[in-house]
Amino acid sequence: MLRRSGPREPKTSGPPDRLQPLTLREAAGLDQHLVAERLQSSEEGLSSLEAAKRLAETGPNALRSNRARPLSVLVSQFRSPLLMLLLVTAVVSLFVGDRTDAVIILVIMSISVLLGFVNEYRAALAAAALHEQLQHRVVVRRDGDWRSCAVTELVPGDVVRLEMGSMVAADVRLVAATALECDESVLTGESVPVEKSTEPVRSSAGLGDLSSCAFMGTIVHAGSGEAIVVSTGATTEFGKIAAGLGTQQEETEFQAGLRKFSLLLAKVAGVLATSIFVINLVLSRPIIDAVLFSLAIAVGITPQLLPAVVTTSLATGSRRLAARKVLVKRLVCIEDLGDIELLLTDKTGTLTEGRITFRSALAADGTADSKVLLLGLLCNEARGEAGEAVGGNPLDAALWDAPDAATVSLADYHQLAVAPFDHDRRRVSVLVDGPDGRTLVTKGAPEGVLDCCVAVPPAARQVLDRELAAGSRIVAVATRPASQLSTVMPGDEAELCLAGFLVFLDQPKASAAAALERLAGLGVTVKIVTGDHGMVAEKVCRDLGLPVAGTMTGEELDALDDQALAGWISATTIFSRVSPEQKSRVIRAHHGAGADVAYLGDGVNDALALHVADVGISVDSATDVAKDAADIILLEKDLDVLADGVVEGRRIFANTIKYVLMGTSSNFGNMFSAAAASAFLKFLPMLPSQILLNNLLYDSSQMTIPTDRVDEEQLARPSHWDVGFIRRFMVFFGPISSIFDFITFALMLQVFHAGPVLFRTGWFVESIATQTLVIFVIRTRRTPFFRSHPSRTMLVATLAVVAIGVALPATPLAKTLGFTALPAGYFAALLGMVAVYLVLAEAAKYEFYKVHRHPVRASRDASARRIQRRAAHFRRHSDGQ
Repeated sequence: MLRRSGPREPKTSGPPDRLQPLTLREAAGLDQHLVAERLQSSEEGLSSLEAAKRLAETGPNALRSNRARPLSVLVSQFRSPLLMLLLVTAVVSLFVGDRTDAVIILVIMSISVLLGFVNEYRAALAAAALHEQLQHRVVVRRDGDWRSCAVTELVPGDVVRLEMGSMVAADVRLVAATALECDESVLTGESVPVEKSTEPVRSSAGLGDLSSCAFMGTIVHAGSGEAIVVSTGATTEFGKIAAGLGTQQEETEFQAGLRKFSLLLAKVAGVLATSIFVINLVLSRPIIDAVLFSLAIAVGITPQLLPAVVTTSLATGSRRLAARKVLVKRLVCIEDLGDIELLLTDKTGTLTEGRITFRSALAADGTADSKVLLLGLLCNEARGEAGEAVGGNPLDAALWDAPDAATVSLADYHQLAVAPFDHDRRRVSVLVDGPDGRTLVTKGAPEGVLDCCVAVPPAARQVLDRELAAGSRIVAVATRPASQLSTVMPGDEAELCLAGFLVFLDQPKASAAAALERLAGLGVTVKIVTGDHGMVAEKVCRDLGLPVAGTMTGEELDALDDQALAGWISATTIFSRVSPEQKSRVIRAHHGAGADVAYLGDGVNDALALHVADVGISVDSATDVAKDAADIILLEKDLDVLADGVVEGRRIFANTIKYVLMGTSSNFGNMFSAAAASAFLKFLPMLPSQILLNNLLYDSSQMTIPTDRVDEEQLARPSHWDVGFIRRFMVFFGPISSIFDFITFALMLQVFHAGPVLFRTGWFVESIATQTLVIFVIRTRRTPFFRSHPSRTMLVATLAVVAIGVALPATPLAKTLGFTALPAGYFAALLGMVAVYLVLAEAAKYEFYKVHRHPVRASRDASARRIQRRAAHFRRHSDGQ
């Protein structure tokens, strides 16, 4: 250990006392006392004043800020291919002397950029606000006492504690280590944990030689230790690597669906634009007019504001979820949450209160025995300081919080060595010197501890069965004399004598029964994956009304091959005493059955399962590893809160699909009509600027879709992208729109004997009215207005856009835009066409959904992609939180 001295106070006079520079490789080659001297620290750590001073000098221990930057959001708007297409159209118009069209197109482009910027910047602000609420914490020694502080507040010279499952929060030099192993795959790619020690390393050939150091971003795989912080933030080894990484996020299933949909639109736009260009050339139209019109058609068929609509939906959803204590680390993961069909969860804090309390200490025969509590406090990885338990697991902390713990004297005992807890042994052992000599004390899961004991009395097993059946959590304690031992290893845990049991209680959560019923109503099956005993989990499930089809232990799981397991998973509700690898195997087995799986966990042993699941969910009080592996963080470990997230995810997807279906069908119909009209008219049926204006007005009305109500049946089951369904919808409904376009063409030419300007005006007004109002039909599978009501915001916006479109030809802007006043008789015909169109669209919708009852069931190719992107995400843990 370091030399012991008081906390170092900052100087009050003289020049500033700055730290001497020290790299991690230099620290690895120095004795720990020299490292402390160079960093002006000690075993007692830093004082709060000194830490604050250093924090002001070095800055927060973070690699990058999560602040929303307006300029970067604005620049990102200009990366859109659609925007570039608009810009090309404007440049060509200006080049041929059509300045009016060029100005109109540039105005439209500016409005599109502004709308996208406003919505994406709001989303960025929402994401930044979420990150502000997500903080990792570390146990650090300040003013001589161990305390918990935010990772971002660490500074060089701090003394920190490393515990199994924690993420190393900075580059550190070890000053104490007990069976310490770190997973450094985030830096090296090697999956085998690296053993650590306090001995200085003279070689600096590479990262693998620095065994007396631990690196920021790595995971404590086993053991424990104490270390002094050498470097923080961007100066760490991880920080140097992260500085060279891009910030491109991995693609989610929702984004993959958007990408496939965009490819579909690109193909359709390419075919139509090329066809129109060829038709115009064959008809000897001016080549410049043909180019402009074709470009406008390509832009017109594409829902230009789809990214803004999606972003608005996600930002709105994130705000709703944040109000319900659900934080989404990436906005696009909200939709993924709505996809889940199966939730695998532990029971602590979800089905139970999560407040573990110590109930009693029992001897092997079931009688009360305070000595068992004494042994439990000696064999304990939490430490009682300043009246609170610091570190350790909840069971250890509950022992220190027990009322009787204050009466137990530990002054006569001295801990010599520890064999830390791990998930394979499920126990911890300590070597202590006390009044009865040197003793080995082992504490852990009853099955494992009893297997290490000799002559276990039958009464002990009866006591164990009774307490487990009552739903109690049991920890067994055993001892043996160990006068020959100076260290303790797992192999020493043999020929023990059972001392008794520590009994804990975690009551079923009062709200869990209603939450389970609600999830079942949403089509989400809940199964329990726990490291606890199966009898305890069964009791909790019975108390909450969750039917238990069957229980499988980790040992039974290992006895099955993948094919046999696939046959058992549907008949299994509880998976008990499972290891981290077994948890991930359970998830993969359900994947193989075609289910979208969410996993809720908060411990280091849950990290692998969180990576493998379709949606990883953790809680704010979870270990650093679990929070980093998760997509979604619950500020309150409550299944009802999770159900809110599922509903919100489905609401967002449903509203996004409304826009997609409406935009593709209407735009496809209009552009198909334009292509047909250009084949027989002697003039362009609509100017490029008018096509773009039509599209902008229409899209603007749809910006309110995220506020729309969603029918209950659309929330009852998960939905997924299905590009084939979208294509069928587009081809089915597009021609219906075109029928009324052709009726308008005939009306303008045969009844009103329209020239180019009047013809374009009449079609513009009819087009904006029909394609905008049809949202009331497409937004629901029910009868619109009678059985399904739109949101007031969307209703007002839609009617306002139609009113603007109808009024434009009568405004002073008409001549500039290429419009003219329409005859009064036209409006009577327009009302009739709109009414008939909406009725026909409603009838067509009814027939379409009779055939396509399940329109958005996607193929299950997401699992492999998700595992790959989670591995990349884990490598880029880079916010220092």
